[in-house]
Amino acid sequence: MISRRSFLIGSGLAGGGLILGFSLKGKGPIPHTIEGSFQPNAWLQITADGRMIFQLDKVEMGQGVMTTLPAILAEELDVDPARLEVEMAGVYPDFRNTAMHMQITGGSTSVATGWQPLREAGAAARAILVATAAKAWGVRAEQCTTDNGVVTNTSTRETLSYADLVEAAKNSKVPGEVRLKEKSEFKWLGKSLPRRDALAKSTGTATFGVDVDLPGMRVAVIVRCPHFGGSLLSFDDSAAKQVKGVEHVFVMHSGVAIVADTYWHARKAADKLVVKWNKGPLAGLDSKKIREEHKRVLANNEPVSVVAEGDVSAAYADAKKVLDVQYGAPYYHHSPMEPQNCTALVEGDHCTLWAPSQTADIARGVAAHFTGLKHANIVVNTTLMGGGFGRRGYVDFVGEAAAIALNVPGVPVKLMWSREDDMQHDYYRPATYHGLKGAVDAQGNITAWEHTAIATSVFEGFGADMFSALLPTWVPTEIARGMGRWTGQKSIDYDTSMSEGTVIPYTVPNKKIGRSYYDPGIPTGFWRSVGHSFNAFAVEGFIDELAHLAEKDPVDFRLALLNNHPRHSAVLKLAAEKAGWQSGSEKRGVAVHESFLSYAAHIVEVEVKGREYRVKKVV
Repeated sequence: MISRRSFLIGSGLAGGGLILGFSLKGKGPIPHTIEGSFQPNAWLQITADGRMIFQLDKVEMGQGVMTTLPAILAEELDVDPARLEVEMAGVYPDFRNTAMHMQITGGSTSVATGWQPLREAGAAARAILVATAAKAWGVRAEQCTTDNGVVTNTSTRETLSYADLVEAAKNSKVPGEVRLKEKSEFKWLGKSLPRRDALAKSTGTATFGVDVDLPGMRVAVIVRCPHFGGSLLSFDDSAAKQVKGVEHVFVMHSGVAIVADTYWHARKAADKLVVKWNKGPLAGLDSKKIREEHKRVLANNEPVSVVAEGDVSAAYADAKKVLDVQYGAPYYHHSPMEPQNCTALVEGDHCTLWAPSQTADIARGVAAHFTGLKHANIVVNTTLMGGGFGRRGYVDFVGEAAAIALNVPGVPVKLMWSREDDMQHDYYRPATYHGLKGAVDAQGNITAWEHTAIATSVFEGFGADMFSALLPTWVPTEIARGMGRWTGQKSIDYDTSMSEGTVIPYTVPNKKIGRSYYDPGIPTGFWRSVGHSFNAFAVEGFIDELAHLAEKDPVDFRLALLNNHPRHSAVLKLAAEKAGWQSGSEKRGVAVHESFLSYAAHIVEVEVKGREYRVKKVV
């Protein structure tokens, strides 16, 4: 069974201690090696002229990994994080996320899964350098200390910089025991550090995918079927080919590609393309029909049990008041600021990609699938990205760019999606429906809680074309086993993302929580916080309704039910304090939720005038 929460289990969040027989080197040559450098692992190399280079194996998309992850290694290496140069890493086995078994930035796991390996990598490198200095001085390693890249002999006060030790250390092995720092010894972690990407992004000098510019580069757009599951019947490109700058028009796996000298010329040609489409199996599907089906599933399907405690039926019979409601949430597109794009160059049997992708090795695998080239002959250069939110874990745009470049060999081609393309051809957050029923007694206490969440499995739809492009090359069996389409297993049985966030922290004696499955066929995918995004909305909306039913203040009502969850309680109290909440406050909304080991509370003050609403303040 796979859940995003379980991704974090075993990720190594321990503090200080000893690591025995430590080794981080993977198979094959370590990437980005500078000749003569000291490179004890895939993340770090130190040169004889004092450069310290960190390979960033996660993708910076605004969440701060370009600052945080180098700092974790630098802390144990005992150097100021600002001294590390940061490079975007290529594809390499050691960079596979230990939780998801692939080189991916997602699942809110970058720090959680990088914490231990990066600390160990920094500590191991420091141990080698200290051992090398101790050997040069003829003393024990215990007689040496480090401070910001300098080793000191405590007996003689002699010093050697890390750069001084590169030549002697570069072929050395890690000592048998490596000690990690205790939290009390941290110099940089736990402090606010300057964002490494802030200056470049503020001055417009940062390179995002859309900024890639290569000599002789051409720009491509694709005219795709506007109907989910539809296909191309015919097209007339005579008018499109008359547009200035248009060089190629051809059919590919996802539509009709147009390659031109500029984006504007390619887009003008796309508008002149005459296309007939087969609307496919979803013709006529609309939001009303989807909602009707949600209601049918809620009324007729027995949900898969998530929580079953006590007897809700008996609680309803004894209740003073019972509330039975439904909540609905629509499909959401990701809408990153930077639309999807990728630049590809095919030369002979090699392909080079410049891609704002969250999944470097899946990007390579998909490019291999659509070009027929070997994985080893495909280079992925990861760029900064203007937002990801899960969308760039689906690298359909990389496969498209590679397929186009295969048709235009020797010429770098940048595929550009329009904003309309991005919204119409997304992997959407599922539309969901929620049946909630609750009861309160004469004292205003909740005695029953019932919640059935109806959703589509995002795991089942996790880029089937992408995974099939990789199987059976390296996708681990535990991941493949989680994909029902290969095993025949029902997604409702294994995909807990549909119900994540429904297990309430509130103390209620009788609970019945379950999930039901409905998939109309619209492409769905991971959308920031996944199941929590729609389930927290339903849970916190309903707890508010029950507070109103019990005639109690919504903050006080929640706090009385959070005795067994001190972190929820603490963050809610802090938000209430900062918002100046007083019992009986009107026109304020409140919510508290835990998602992926992070706890959040919001209090929103709203001004209401008739049917107009204005948000005045958010804490």
